[in-house]
Amino acid sequence: MYLLNQEIYFPPLHTTHPSGIIAIGGDLSVERLLLAYRSGIFPWFEDGEPITWWSPPKRMVCYPDKYKPSKSLRNILNRNIFEVSFNTCFEQVIRNCQTTKREGQNGTWITDDMAEAYIRLHKIGHAKSVEVWQNNELVGGLYGIDLGNIFCGESMFSKVSNASKIAFHYLAEKTKKENYSLIDGQIYNEYLEQLGFTEIDREDFVRFLPKKNSK
Repeated sequence: MYLLNQEIYFPPLHTTHPSGIIAIGGDLSVERLLLAYRSGIFPWFEDGEPITWWSPPKRMVCYPDKYKPSKSLRNILNRNIFEVSFNTCFEQVIRNCQTTKREGQNGTWITDDMAEAYIRLHKIGHAKSVEVWQNNELVGGLYGIDLGNIFCGESMFSKVSNASKIAFHYLAEKTKKENYSLIDGQIYNEYLEQLGFTEIDREDFVRFLPKKNSK
């Protein structure tokens, strides 16, 4: 696996280890993160571990133009018990994602350095959030990187049942209206499958990346 240095660079995707790891090291600068996402790469590591960069052989994606809410979700939407906003409190969303306990995980992969890096990306318009409110309280949301035609989802949280599903629904509807090609969920999990995500090969995913920025 490639060991990064101070140069803003990633090796070609065909050199990726079968595990999905393409490189280790480097930093979480704005420039490196943007190059990573535009190249089909994302960071994923736990506190105390080296920065690890991934490009898995299978990518979990949702096609906005094919997205349809489930019957149960439509029933929740019809009850109008939530309000939804976009990009009004990004830092609160990422901090909630950071502190939410998740089944099967001892800690969080959203380290303080990681959170600060995405907050910097948000301040220059590259990282965005969806917020879900109930009785004027933030009860759910998600955040990710916006590549213009692909939204790269990073994490979501719920303080009450179905809040993250509501956040995703509004993201899917927004990206559908704006003709996005994909919502990227990175790697498989059952929750994403319930939302309508499916796995595609890395080579197919790369074809959707912004051409002028692909490396």
